[in-house]
Amino acid sequence: MARVIKFEDHALARLRARCAAAEEANQDLIAFARGHSGAVSSIHAAVLAGLEADDLDHLFHIVTQEWPLLLGLDAVALALSVGERGFRVDSSGVQLVEPLLLSRLIDEVDGVVLRSAERGHPLFGPACDLIRAEALIRIGLDDSLPLPGLLVLGQRQEQSLDTRHGSELLMFLGHSLAAMLKRWIS
Repeated sequence: MARVIKFEDHALARLRARCAAAEEANQDLIAFARGHSGAVSSIHAAVLAGLEADDLDHLFHIVTQEWPLLLGLDAVALALSVGERGFRVDSSGVQLVEPLLLSRLIDEVDGVVLRSAERGHPLFGPACDLIRAEALIRIGLDDSLPLPGLLVLGQRQEQSLDTRHGSELLMFLGHSLAAMLKRWIS
Protein backbone atom coordinates (compact mmCIF):
# COMPACT_ATOMS: atom_id res chain seq x y z
CA MET A 1 0.00 0.00 0.00
CA ALA A 2 1.28 3.52 -0.82
CA ARG A 3 2.23 5.90 1.93
CA VAL A 4 1.75 9.70 1.76
CA ILE A 5 4.85 11.67 2.77
CA LYS A 6 4.19 15.10 4.28
CA PHE A 7 6.66 17.72 3.02
CA GLU A 8 4.78 20.64 4.50
CA ASP A 9 6.47 20.54 7.94
CA HIS A 10 9.95 20.25 6.44
CA ALA A 11 9.30 23.00 3.85
CA LEU A 12 7.83 25.30 6.52
CA ALA A 13 10.88 24.80 8.78
CA ARG A 14 13.24 25.59 5.89
CA LEU A 15 11.26 28.69 4.98
CA ARG A 16 11.34 29.93 8.58
CA ALA A 17 15.12 29.37 8.76
CA ARG A 18 15.64 31.27 5.50
CA CYS A 19 13.45 34.16 6.71
CA ALA A 20 15.40 34.34 9.97
CA ALA A 21 18.73 34.38 8.07
CA ALA A 22 17.45 37.11 5.73
CA GLU A 23 16.29 39.19 8.70
CA GLU A 24 19.68 38.80 10.40
CA ALA A 25 21.49 39.82 7.20
CA ASN A 26 19.15 42.81 6.88
CA GLN A 27 19.92 43.91 10.45
CA ASP A 28 23.66 43.55 9.80
CA LEU A 29 23.33 45.68 6.66
CA ILE A 30 21.40 48.37 8.54
CA ALA A 31 24.02 48.41 11.32
CA PHE A 32 26.81 48.73 8.74
CA ALA A 33 25.02 51.57 6.94
CA ARG A 34 24.52 53.45 10.19
CA GLY A 35 28.16 52.98 11.16
CA HIS A 36 29.39 54.02 7.71
CA SER A 37 27.18 57.09 7.79
CA GLY A 38 28.58 57.98 11.21
CA ALA A 39 32.14 57.55 9.96
CA VAL A 40 31.46 59.77 6.94
CA SER A 41 29.96 62.46 9.19
CA SER A 42 32.92 62.29 11.58
CA ILE A 43 35.49 62.60 8.81
CA HIS A 44 33.62 65.47 7.20
CA ALA A 45 33.47 67.24 10.58
CA ALA A 46 37.23 66.72 11.01
CA VAL A 47 37.98 68.16 7.56
CA LEU A 48 35.74 71.15 8.19
CA ALA A 49 37.47 71.78 11.52
CA GLY A 50 40.85 71.66 9.75
CA LEU A 51 39.69 74.18 7.18
CA GLU A 52 39.04 76.64 10.00
CA ALA A 53 42.76 76.77 10.92
CA ASP A 54 44.25 80.26 11.05
CA ASP A 55 47.84 79.09 10.62
CA LEU A 56 50.01 75.97 10.61
CA ASP A 57 50.25 75.77 14.42
CA HIS A 58 46.47 76.01 14.66
CA LEU A 59 46.12 73.22 12.08
CA PHE A 60 48.49 71.04 14.12
CA HIS A 61 46.38 71.74 17.21
CA ILE A 62 43.18 70.80 15.39
CA VAL A 63 44.66 67.58 14.00
CA THR A 64 46.20 66.38 17.27
CA GLN A 65 43.71 67.76 19.81
CA GLU A 66 40.32 68.03 18.09
CA TRP A 67 40.42 65.20 15.56
CA PRO A 68 40.67 62.50 18.25
CA LEU A 69 37.42 63.78 19.75
CA LEU A 70 35.69 64.23 16.39
CA LEU A 71 36.80 60.84 15.07
CA GLY A 72 36.37 58.89 18.30
CA LEU A 73 40.07 58.04 18.55
CA ASP A 74 42.57 57.87 21.39
CA ALA A 75 45.63 59.22 19.57
CA VAL A 76 46.49 61.14 16.41
CA ALA A 77 50.00 62.04 15.28
CA LEU A 78 51.37 63.63 12.14
CA ALA A 79 54.91 63.15 10.86
CA LEU A 80 56.43 65.27 8.10
CA SER A 81 59.77 65.31 6.38
CA VAL A 82 60.91 68.84 5.56
CA GLY A 83 64.16 69.01 3.64
CA GLU A 84 66.88 67.46 5.81
CA ARG A 85 64.69 67.44 8.93
CA GLY A 86 61.93 65.22 10.15
CA PHE A 87 59.42 65.94 12.86
CA ARG A 88 56.24 64.60 14.34
CA VAL A 89 53.38 66.42 15.99
CA ASP A 90 51.13 64.86 18.60
CA SER A 91 49.15 66.01 21.62
CA SER A 92 52.35 66.78 23.55
CA GLY A 93 53.77 69.09 20.86
CA VAL A 94 56.43 68.91 18.16
CA GLN A 95 59.39 66.53 18.37
CA LEU A 96 62.30 66.00 16.00
CA VAL A 97 62.55 62.63 14.27
CA GLU A 98 65.55 61.16 12.50
CA PRO A 99 64.87 62.01 8.80
CA LEU A 100 66.12 58.65 7.44
CA LEU A 101 63.95 56.73 9.89
CA LEU A 102 60.96 58.88 9.02
CA SER A 103 61.59 58.43 5.30
CA ARG A 104 61.69 54.65 5.76
CA LEU A 105 58.48 54.68 7.81
CA ILE A 106 56.69 56.79 5.20
CA ASP A 107 57.88 54.54 2.36
CA GLU A 108 56.36 51.49 4.11
CA VAL A 109 52.86 52.91 3.62
CA ASP A 110 51.32 53.02 0.18
CA GLY A 111 48.04 54.89 0.64
CA VAL A 112 46.31 53.59 3.76
CA VAL A 113 47.13 50.71 6.09
CA LEU A 114 44.50 49.57 8.60
CA ARG A 115 45.61 47.02 11.16
CA SER A 116 45.35 45.64 14.63
CA ALA A 117 48.49 45.95 16.73
CA GLU A 118 49.98 44.59 19.92
CA ARG A 119 51.76 47.92 20.20
CA GLY A 120 51.04 51.05 18.18
CA HIS A 121 53.28 52.61 15.55
CA PRO A 122 56.38 54.38 16.99
CA LEU A 123 55.12 57.70 15.63
CA PHE A 124 52.44 57.68 18.35
CA GLY A 125 55.25 58.43 20.80
CA PRO A 126 54.50 57.53 24.41
CA ALA A 127 50.92 56.58 23.47
CA CYS A 128 52.13 53.69 21.27
CA ASP A 129 51.95 51.23 24.20
CA LEU A 130 48.19 51.83 24.49
CA ILE A 131 47.23 51.50 20.81
CA ARG A 132 45.57 48.25 19.66
CA ALA A 133 44.09 49.35 16.30
CA GLU A 134 45.67 51.87 13.97
CA ALA A 135 45.37 53.52 10.59
CA LEU A 136 48.47 54.79 8.80
CA ILE A 137 47.72 57.30 6.05
CA ARG A 138 50.40 58.51 3.70
CA ILE A 139 50.26 62.25 3.10
CA GLY A 140 51.49 63.72 -0.19
CA LEU A 141 51.17 60.41 -2.02
CA ASP A 142 50.33 62.11 -5.32
CA ASP A 143 53.09 64.74 -5.07
CA SER A 144 50.50 67.44 -4.38
CA LEU A 145 52.46 68.21 -1.24
CA PRO A 146 56.15 69.07 -1.58
CA LEU A 147 56.97 67.08 1.54
CA PRO A 148 56.04 63.50 2.35
CA GLY A 149 54.25 62.71 5.56
CA LEU A 150 52.31 60.18 7.55
CA LEU A 151 49.12 60.63 9.54
CA VAL A 152 48.65 57.96 12.21
CA LEU A 153 45.30 57.37 13.91
CA GLY A 154 44.99 54.99 16.83
CA GLN A 155 42.62 53.63 19.38
CA ARG A 156 42.96 51.50 22.50
CA GLN A 157 40.17 49.13 21.62
CA GLU A 158 40.84 46.32 19.16
CA GLN A 159 38.49 46.52 16.24
CA SER A 160 37.74 44.52 13.15
CA LEU A 161 38.51 46.80 10.25
CA ASP A 162 36.53 47.10 7.02
CA THR A 163 39.49 47.92 4.81
CA ARG A 164 37.69 48.78 1.58
CA HIS A 165 35.23 51.38 2.84
CA GLY A 166 37.47 52.55 5.67
CA SER A 167 40.40 53.09 3.31
CA GLU A 168 38.38 55.28 0.97
CA LEU A 169 37.26 57.54 3.81
CA LEU A 170 40.75 57.74 5.27
CA MET A 171 42.25 58.52 1.86
CA PHE A 172 39.82 61.44 1.67
CA LEU A 173 40.98 62.58 5.12
CA GLY A 174 44.63 62.29 4.06
CA HIS A 175 44.12 64.16 0.78
CA SER A 176 42.22 66.88 2.62
CA LEU A 177 45.00 67.23 5.19
CA ALA A 178 47.59 67.41 2.40
CA ALA A 179 45.64 70.26 0.79
CA MET A 180 45.44 72.09 4.13
CA LEU A 181 49.16 71.63 4.74
CA LYS A 182 49.97 72.83 1.23
CA ARG A 183 48.00 75.99 1.95
CA TRP A 184 50.25 76.88 4.90
CA ILE A 185 53.55 75.50 3.63
CA SER A 186 53.55 76.93 0.09
